[in-house]
Parts: sequence; C-alpha cells; structure tokens
Amino acid sequence: MAIIIDPISVEPMRRSDVPIVANIEKRCYATPWHENAYYTELSNRSAVYLVARLEGEVVGYCGMWVIMDEAHITTLAVDPDHRGKKIGERLLHALLEEAILHGANRATLEVREGNLIAQNLYCKYGFKNTAIRKNYYSDNQENAIVMWAEGLREPDYLERMRELKRRLYQAYDDHLRDRDELR
Repeated sequence: MAIIIDPISVEPMRRSDVPIVANIEKRCYATPWHENAYYTELSNRSAVYLVARLEGEVVGYCGMWVIMDEAHITTLAVDPDHRGKKIGERLLHALLEEAILHGANRATLEVREGNLIAQNLYCKYGFKNTAIRKNYYSDNQENAIVMWAEGLREPDYLERMRELKRRLYQAYDDHLRDRDELR
C-alpha cells in the first residue's frame, strides 16, 4: 500500500504569492482588495496571512490582525474552482490556531448576510451573530453580520479545535479511501 501525503498545505503567505492571491480575490469578490494591500499587510506586525496550497498551487488564502487579545479576521477566500474540498475550513482552523498562539482569546469577523455557507462554517467554530452592519458592502449594500467567538484559549474551546481538526483530517482520509476503492 502506498503512503498518501495530503496534497493540501496551509502556510504563511509570501510576497511571491501575492499576484496569485490578488487573482483569486478578483474571482471571489465584487470589490477586491488591490494587490498592494497584501504587500502592506505582509509587513504589518499585527497581521497574519496564510495561503492554502493544493499540490503546490495557491488555491485559497486568509488573514487577520491580532491586537491585544483579539483577532479580527479580515479575509478568507478559496478559488471558485477548488471549493467544496474543505480548503476554507482548513484555512479557518489554521488561522484560529495562529490567533491562539498569538495570545487572542476572542475573534471577530464580518460576513455577508446572504453567505449562509460561510456563516455555517463560522458557527461550527463557535462564532455567534452579535450585530448587523447595515449596507456594509459597497457593491450591493448587503448587510454584514458581525460574528464573535469567545474563550479561544479556554479548555473547552481548545478541545473543540482538536476534535474539529480530527474530523477535518478524517474526512480527507475517508475521501482518499473512497477514491482508491473506485480504482
């Protein structure tokens, strides 16, 4: 039996990743950040930006600022051609692990009111709806839901993170096993 190595990795964003990230950004958002914004973020000491690579190719990214004990998730996107592979969840999980390592005990983000897939993912990781920002998104005046996760360094949350990671990688192992059985 061959040893199967997970082809998805999550690692720090490099300057050389920025043009690809900017291209994904344009495919995902009606009002994308300018490429220069990512270069600025990579030199921001309060910021953490990660990319997901599928067999070496950047297919998603995420970022946050950690200030004091709060993490503010600024962006998370997966190339439309690679959605449905749990890449977004891997990015979120890795970002929250980084938040905890940087001393954050709570995290926040804004999500489009109509983006139920993202909202469900955030709820899975303990985020709760706390407010609505009316007409937040300039492209269509859609409301943003403000979500917060509390107690990131508490034993219950850390156990939740361990269990979610176990399930995330188990789902990948099951996918590989199913794929190999079809061959």
